[in-house]
Parts: sequence; structure tokens; C-alpha cells
Amino acid sequence: MDDQEKNLEDRRNRLGDKLAGLKVKAGDDADKGASAAASRKGFGEAMKLSSEFLSAVIVGALLGYLLDRFAGTSPWGLIILLLLGFCAGVLNVLRAVGKVSSPHPADRSPGENKK
Repeated sequence: MDDQEKNLEDRRNRLGDKLAGLKVKAGDDADKGASAAASRKGFGEAMKLSSEFLSAVIVGALLGYLLDRFAGTSPWGLIILLLLGFCAGVLNVLRAVGKVSSPHPADRSPGENKK
């Protein structure tokens, strides 16, 4: 009986060691998955911010070109509206990141909606 119990104890210890190794490996995989999820989230945020900025600049340039084309003010409409588009893009990015927020409720005019 002692040999059987010793063999069972050895097998139990080996299985315990294997399970501990698998748990460590599973923990490493979970850490990699969390890191990959954070990386995807950051990439998505970067794409959102860059598209907001580029769309504002492109719309400003397009409106400036059209103004110059129909009003004959070339190149001033393009220059001014391109700069305004750039400023609007920067403001959109800063708002999305949270660096610029809406005015403090005390600074709002009385007719504005309260948020």
C-alpha cells in the first residue's frame, strides 16, 4: 500500500506542477489580451481625432476654393477659410480630448440651456 500511495503522491505533485505552469501561462495570455485591447482602443481614438482634424481642414479648404471660384477673390478666400478650418480642427480635437470644455454654468447667459 505504501508504494501505491507514494506513486499517487508523486503523480499528484507532477500534475500540480503542470497545472501551476498552465495557470501562469494563462495569466500571461490574459495580460497580453488586455494590452492588445488597450492598444486597439488607443488606435481607434487616434483615428477618430485625426479624422476630425482632417475633415475640418478639408471642409475649410473646399469652401475657400468655392468662394474664390464664384466670387473671384482668389486666393484670399482659400487662405482665410483654410486657416479657419485649421482652427476649427484644433478646437474639435481639444474638445474631444477634454482639454477645452463648455463654459462654467455661472458664465453662461440666462437664456442658454443648463447641462
